[in-house]
Amino acid sequence: MKNSINSLLVSFLLLPILGFSFASESWAQNYSWQQEVEYVMDIDVNVEAHQYTGTQQLIYRNNSPDTLHRVYYHLYFNAFQPGSMMDVRSRTIADADRRVQDRISTLKEDEIGYLHATSLTQNGKPTSFSEEGTVLVVDLAEPILPGGTAVFEMEMEAQVPIQIRRSGRDNAEGIEFSMAQWYPKMAAYDEDGWHPNPYIGREFYAPFGSFDVTIHMDKRYVVAAGAVLQNPQEVGHGYERPGDPLSLPQGDKLTWKFRSENIHDFMWAADPDYRHTTLQMENGPLLRFFYQADPVAVNAPADRQADLVKNWESLPEYTARTFEYANNKFGVYPYPEYSVIQGGDGGMEYIMGTLITGNRSLQGLVGVTIHEFMHSWYMGVLGMNESYYYWMDEGFTSYATDEMMSTLFEGSPLSGYGGYYRLAQSGLEEPMSTHADHFITNAAYGLGAYSKGAVFLGQMKYIVGEPVFDQAMLRLFEEWKFRHPKGKDVLRVFERESDMILDWYYEYFVQTTKSIDYAIESVESIQEGQSVITITNEGTMPMPLDVLITFKDGSVEEHYIPLQIMRGEKPAENQDILRTIQEDWPWVEPTYRFYTDRAVSEIAEIVIDASGRLADINRSNNRWTAE
Repeated sequence: MKNSINSLLVSFLLLPILGFSFASESWAQNYSWQQEVEYVMDIDVNVEAHQYTGTQQLIYRNNSPDTLHRVYYHLYFNAFQPGSMMDVRSRTIADADRRVQDRISTLKEDEIGYLHATSLTQNGKPTSFSEEGTVLVVDLAEPILPGGTAVFEMEMEAQVPIQIRRSGRDNAEGIEFSMAQWYPKMAAYDEDGWHPNPYIGREFYAPFGSFDVTIHMDKRYVVAAGAVLQNPQEVGHGYERPGDPLSLPQGDKLTWKFRSENIHDFMWAADPDYRHTTLQMENGPLLRFFYQADPVAVNAPADRQADLVKNWESLPEYTARTFEYANNKFGVYPYPEYSVIQGGDGGMEYIMGTLITGNRSLQGLVGVTIHEFMHSWYMGVLGMNESYYYWMDEGFTSYATDEMMSTLFEGSPLSGYGGYYRLAQSGLEEPMSTHADHFITNAAYGLGAYSKGAVFLGQMKYIVGEPVFDQAMLRLFEEWKFRHPKGKDVLRVFERESDMILDWYYEYFVQTTKSIDYAIESVESIQEGQSVITITNEGTMPMPLDVLITFKDGSVEEHYIPLQIMRGEKPAENQDILRTIQEDWPWVEPTYRFYTDRAVSEIAEIVIDASGRLADINRSNNRWTAE
């Protein structure tokens, strides 16, 4: 116990070295505190019963200015029981997740999940605690004062549910253990207080810290984790010493020891059929890949089995290429390893690793891998509260995924805009400020999080210009890594980098469902050699405009119309095009006119936003063409 506490105190002293120091002259200087945790867990797995018992020591540092009298743990496995909030929500929402639907309600006793604390002490003193579904409510033995540290020691028991959502046993492709959300996890506490949200199927939020996890497992199994294995020589399985694990002398079980730092979650998986391969990047992490080695084991049609294995064999090269791209474009991945693990129910991110289903085309396998590892940037290193900023988590990740996929595969679409247009025209849209759990439909959440969240960045690039945008994305990562940024924190980075006022954009696009619709109303000659173009705002949200005029002689000119409320202009993005900055457009004016020193008879075409980055819901009126 003393050694663990000393280790924690040393790690606190080293936090500035590990990346917790604040950048000079950064908006993040106003971010004054966040909670810290250190988990030490030891579990023994009964693979036949799909159950485990174990202990957890949690050292909790209260860096807040508040005195804490109560704490909360998440017990996610309890969601997989008939009558749980996840079960009821899935059976009553209009468009249930196809993976869940009514499946929880039909689980038998040996198929449900549960996670129970059987004892819990604080600094050696018993606490009073009770389970409320997926939340453990703990009345403390003594308050945790500001700046104080508490050591919680827990004994636990659990059963792994049938694979339904993210975590579980025996997934559709035959992976036996997909172990996510498997341990009692301290809820987040920040300037807004506690966040002990019941688990009904959405996302997560937790404090940063370290994890030491020991897993005692039947030695037939290969264990993979989003962490660094500390004893590779003892376990074999292709980590350091190849060979048949059944020949190892440790007895019926092997002991796997993992450690990770500066993360806020820990995922692992296990299966007897895993093949384990690696690729060490020259200027990046060690990449690990775990997938089913036997083509027959992939639970797929016979004519596809060999191709599926070949896809996995091709995946490391694609992953390394896109990791390098992400390091250059979005910030340097700060962890020593990353694991791509076949398992789960689709694709789910866990900072230093992901669980993905593997029966996919090569492009599909690469796409889901890129999406999930990009979550190590947006959710992992930038640990936003995913209940409120899911659109940053999923949206920023989707934006980056589309960008990288378009560099790998010709014709890969930028999917965010199409999804957003469907949402805006569906009548189901809700503001992105809605709590993730409280959307009326899954469709509104999904399209808002993935599509509209991606469009938020696409339009930001349109507003501030590509060079400024690229610098701001790197600055965002450097200033906020290992912290918990909010939406307005992201906005401030772009404001500082662009020297513009951008609060209007956040208020319209995030906090409302107002939409953009600009139209070219008329093009008229006013005198010899001069024309006037009239544009109307037929939507409910203002935006700056790039208007491109193409003349019949092949020449082009761009007219840039800033919004007055921006208090600034974006730099020219294309130095080869003649550009005129027009007067600011006050947003209350429904109509705007500007002039060109060419006759109407010389004009071939006029287009609002030729780049396609403006999320105009009716682009049919964005173009004027000479008759």
